[in-house]
Amino acid sequence: MTEHSSPSSDVLASLRAATSERHAVLDRAMPLAQPAPTLSDYRDHLLILRAWLAPLEQWLAHFDDGPQDPQRLPQVARVGILRDDLADPATPAGSVAVSDIEVATLRTEPAYRWGLCYVIEGSQLGGAVLYRHLAESLAPHPLRYLGAGASPGPRWQQFLQALRANVSADADIALACAGAQRAFDDLLARVPPAAQGVH
Repeated sequence: MTEHSSPSSDVLASLRAATSERHAVLDRAMPLAQPAPTLSDYRDHLLILRAWLAPLEQWLAHFDDGPQDPQRLPQVARVGILRDDLADPATPAGSVAVSDIEVATLRTEPAYRWGLCYVIEGSQLGGAVLYRHLAESLAPHPLRYLGAGASPGPRWQQFLQALRANVSADADIALACAGAQRAFDDLLARVPPAAQGVH
């Protein structure tokens, strides 16, 4: 049984219910959740995201339907922005060992990919919030991946409109919830257990 609310729910409400616990853990566990994050924390944040997003972005590029249909939503190569931030002169040297996610077991149905992309697109909203909090304290780093001050709101609304138009059947909502949960699980698996409160 998938962890979303009643099958006839709006897909967005179902996705939120299916991922709320994972989202809360992730918000506490990522390196930038520190009370006063440093540029080293930002570097580690980016390294975790790269291990999650780079394989996902490459895998999703093989599709041209569902959320990968360019007529529905222009594609954004976020990994390139992430790598630019890691290469920025203001990024401190050092690294954390993070293994790339495994995409071979991901399902290919469009509804499942809508769920994966719900997490990817939603993460940009969090990035905008982080940018507002960190732009001054982490200057002169441009924090490109956090949006560098640009609003992700219009794209998010466009994504939600397409999501609701394309994922409405009960079975599709269940698949989308499974995809979103998998995206969170893969990302959480890259975060050190101690940061998640796991002992």
